[in-house]
Formats: sequence, C-alpha cells, structure tokens
Amino acid sequence: MRTVSGIQPTGNLHLGNYLGAIKNWVKMQDDSECLFFLADLHAITVHNDPVELATNCREMVAALVAAGVDPEKSILFNQARVPAHPELAWMLICNTPMGWLDRMTQFKEKSGKHKQRSSLGLLGYPVLQAADVLLYQTTHVPVGDDQKQHLELARDIATKFNSDTGTETFVLPEPFIGKTAARIMSLRDGNAKMSKSDPSDLSRINMTDDDDTIARKLKKAKTDPEPLPDNLDELAERPEAKNLIGIYAALADQSQDAVLAEYAGQGFGAFKPALADLAVSKLSPIRQRFEELRKDETAIDTILRDGSEKASAMARPTVEAAYAALGLLRN
Repeated sequence: MRTVSGIQPTGNLHLGNYLGAIKNWVKMQDDSECLFFLADLHAITVHNDPVELATNCREMVAALVAAGVDPEKSILFNQARVPAHPELAWMLICNTPMGWLDRMTQFKEKSGKHKQRSSLGLLGYPVLQAADVLLYQTTHVPVGDDQKQHLELARDIATKFNSDTGTETFVLPEPFIGKTAARIMSLRDGNAKMSKSDPSDLSRINMTDDDDTIARKLKKAKTDPEPLPDNLDELAERPEAKNLIGIYAALADQSQDAVLAEYAGQGFGAFKPALADLAVSKLSPIRQRFEELRKDETAIDTILRDGSEKASAMARPTVEAAYAALGLLRN
C-alpha cells in the first residue's frame, strides 16, 4: 500500500491534528510506503506572510517528528521543493471542467460572499490536491469526512485524463479511513471541529501548551450537568460530552465503550481531572521533543531536502508519462 498525506504548515499541531491524523500516520509508516508533505503551495492560495510561512514550515516538521513521524521510515517533504506538483497540477487543470470545481464545498465555504475576489488558486486548490496524490501512483489516501469530496474529484480527474488520452497514466486511489482516527471537536462547541482558526485559544489544545495550560483548558471545556451514561447511544444529543469521551479514548487507545464502562454514573467533576492527567502524560513528552527539534534549523532543512529528493525521483516517471500522453515534446 502506498499512501500520500498532506498537512497545512501552520507551525504547530493541535490535539485535533494529532488524534485525527498524525497518530494514524505514525502507525501506517511501519507497514506502508508513506509520503507526508507540508502543503505550502496550498497555503499561498490565501495571503501569507512569507517569513511566517517559512518559519511555520520548519516548525511543523519539528512537530511531526516529535509526534512520531520518522523520516527514516517515510518520506517527509514540502511541496515547494518538488516542482512535479505544480507541473502536474497545470496539466490536470487544463483537463478539469470548471463546473467540477465550482461545486466544491470547501471553495464555497472559504470564498463565502466574496467569490469574485477569491484567487484562481483557491478555486483550483482541489486540482493541486489531485496532483499531490496522483503523482505517486498512490493506492490509498487517508481521508476524513471533510476530504472525501476532494478524493472523489481526484478519481474523476484521473479517470477523465486516462479516458481522454487513451492511456492508463494514473492509478485511481482508494480512500483509507484509519481505525483509530478520531474526529476531535472544539472544547467550546461540540459541533465544530477543533481548529487553529478559532478565535478562542480555549477551544483547542495546542501541542506546545504546557502541562498546566492543558489541564486548565480541559477542566474549563464546555460540558453539561448530566452524569456520564453507560452507552454511546445516550451521548448522541450531548456533543460536548461525546467529544471529551472521544478524546480520552483516543489518547488512551481504548474504545469509547470501554471509557464509558469505567466512568458511567460519574460527573465531569471526576472525569475532567482524569482526562487532564491522561492528556498531560501523553502530550508532555511530545512537547519537550518539539522544543528540542525546533531549535535545529539545519537538521530540519536536511530532512526536507532529503525527503524532496526522494519524492522528486518517485514523481518524475508520472510527470513524464502525463507529458507524453498529452503529446508535449520533452526530448
């Protein structure tokens, strides 16, 4: 199995990133061929401060390695160092109907009422995502619910390109949903995903938060006055309670049923301190390792350079096959 996964270079992981994807990445790299990249070309579809973007890219590498991504087991790189990504994206853009892009949910959400002011890059974002995946003859792509539509588009783009050119240039990737992936929601709103863009820092656990801050945020997390039930069905209408149970289960590598069996009948006055202690014990070593790694810029750049060389070599045959399929002269 060959998988490709990307992450926005925001400079730091939060608990939602870690439990939602990164823990699965760490497990996958032991038995799959994995490529993990920083989506810095995606980042510039909206305004970014150049110095901040470069810093964020390096710090995200430190965060991923601290969380367990091993550059010796997998390929870790940033898009900008692999020109094959925008090369293939242009060829795919020229073969992708506008109507397919206009209906993408994320474009509608991000452009909002200012669609005409949005960049062409924001509209074409899903095509670059398709190139990210198709470049490496990827067999499986780890996806969450919010990315399923983009993977379906990547498959449609690949199918159309193969059909239009009468070739089998691209493998059609399958979705891969990790068994342990958790959907982590805001600590202030159980119906909204945990996100760095939330204006309230109390809505998330940053992987750089110190032990006291982690404990304080979890103890202040929004809940309800009811005790915990003994089955998941009774949490269906209690999103904040369900979120905290999900966080505990993901951190402890337990099922949510097992967590409820242990804490059924207890209130959050007992459960939150236990969750805080667990989170601190799991996240503190990652934070300490991150603080060490982020100081060594040379080592981080070496990881990215080595990873990009490996990724470029792997991507080149697909790019050349796409050029040839379109009749573009290269020799």
